[in-house]
Amino acid sequence: MIASRALRMESKLIPGIAVAVVAICLLPLIGVIVAAFSGSLETLEQLADTVLWRYTWTTIVLVVLVGCGSGIVGAATAWLVVTTEFRGRRFLEIALVLPLAFPAYVLAYAYTHVLDHPGIVQSTLRDLMGWGPRDYWFPEIRSLGGAALMLTLVLYPYVYLLARAAFRMQAGTPFFAARSLGSSPLQCFLRVSLPMARPAIAAGMLLVVMETIADFGTVAHFGVQTFATGIYTSWFSLADRGAAAQLALGLLTFAFLIAILERQNRGAASFAAKGRQDPFSRMQLVSSKALLAQVVCGVPVLLGVIIPTFALFAMGLNSEQNIFSPRYLGFVKNTITLAAIASVVTVMAAVMLGTFNRVIPGRLSSSALYVGRLGYAVPGGVIAVGLLVPFAGFDNWLDARMEAWFDISTGLLITGSIWLMIAAYLIRFLAAAIGAYDSGLATVTPNVDAAARVLGRSQWGTVRAVHLPILRPSILTALLIVFVDTVKELPATLILRPFNHDTLAVHAFRLASDERLEGAAVPSLMIAALGLIPVIVLCAQIAEWRRTVQHRA
Repeated sequence: MIASRALRMESKLIPGIAVAVVAICLLPLIGVIVAAFSGSLETLEQLADTVLWRYTWTTIVLVVLVGCGSGIVGAATAWLVVTTEFRGRRFLEIALVLPLAFPAYVLAYAYTHVLDHPGIVQSTLRDLMGWGPRDYWFPEIRSLGGAALMLTLVLYPYVYLLARAAFRMQAGTPFFAARSLGSSPLQCFLRVSLPMARPAIAAGMLLVVMETIADFGTVAHFGVQTFATGIYTSWFSLADRGAAAQLALGLLTFAFLIAILERQNRGAASFAAKGRQDPFSRMQLVSSKALLAQVVCGVPVLLGVIIPTFALFAMGLNSEQNIFSPRYLGFVKNTITLAAIASVVTVMAAVMLGTFNRVIPGRLSSSALYVGRLGYAVPGGVIAVGLLVPFAGFDNWLDARMEAWFDISTGLLITGSIWLMIAAYLIRFLAAAIGAYDSGLATVTPNVDAAARVLGRSQWGTVRAVHLPILRPSILTALLIVFVDTVKELPATLILRPFNHDTLAVHAFRLASDERLEGAAVPSLMIAALGLIPVIVLCAQIAEWRRTVQHRA
């Protein structure tokens, strides 16, 4: 009797937790919609007459520039490291992933220090050539083009990783058939390899676009007005939460429209090769062709990793910050605490949703998993506004009731704590955790579950005794990814953080906003160092995969 009651409780526990996670994920979307339609239109009308169209146009141009740039760089470098052989290829194959460790706003701080008017490059040119301030022209780094370049340098690895995997899976037969018909290697790439890898490249570009519209730190530092900066300005400068919610709703609509268009454009296309296929043999590049391949693959690493790292180190050495001071250690403590809690909570939620879909398959479980993945399409600023508006109203209502009934002030019970930030991180990064866990879960065949059930294990007992031990690498990867994404997250943290609870990202942003770029270099370097953790894990997995393939061959 007790065992059967425990089984019934267990069978209800997993769906209950999954539904709770779905409710949390939907809450900011509902909050933004309600706040947008209930707020006054006066500020929005003023914005429409002044800057709203600029927000729209700038956001669209930025998305196009970063999407196309990341697609070209990611696809070209992936094809070169997969299909050709040249000196330095193995090093560059791994190094091309490293820019993922850097947030775009960190690169913006570094390149502003190097390329701005008082920076090293322009100062050296003036000293060498004897030029005055108006005697020469130099590209303006604080511009829309500069922001697009920074975002492209850190986001192209999304396309590179997926395109690289797609090119590896392609057989050599179609490529060599095109070569035998007289096509050059470049023509074969454009007409054969690239179309076959289009779904993977489109998926990577979609991730790039979503990260671009969600970016706040880079565009704010460069003075580029987008929807993300408009939300922050409406919230803090104009003190109009309704206008912020209306802009957030516009940005959310734009994000979902892009996702829908990409899915419809890709459709049900299949590019898998059928029949017997010959393995792909690398083309040996020599002389000028090898040099060109080294330049194409080396420039993104040089611009996205090497130059920013050296610049930040030089800036940090000249700063007057004491990283061991109690105030600075507090920033580190806040960052690590938030990231650790958020990673554990988010991965637990991903495990629950994945388990729910595995042990109780159906429309409800698949819908729950789909809603959990929506976070990648919701910018951090939108999530922050969607959570803060309803919970701030609840806090004010509760405080008023408690004062009237018991003469007790509860204050900001929810919005004054870190748990609203944890909820925002959960919603924002749940898709990444689900992807890592679900990819590992797919390797566990249903026969394993059936065998565990025959041996008397319950559904949750199968997860504890079988799934979790097998999926430790996937769970660890998910934890690291969410941890570092949380460390880098700026807009949600900037809006939701409690009083006197700044993180490394917020501290770096404040210093950079005050043009104290040398001071901002120190927290920026620490953010980048923490970002290297999942990249190193990913590189180790790439090396292990290569050794496994070579051993099987």
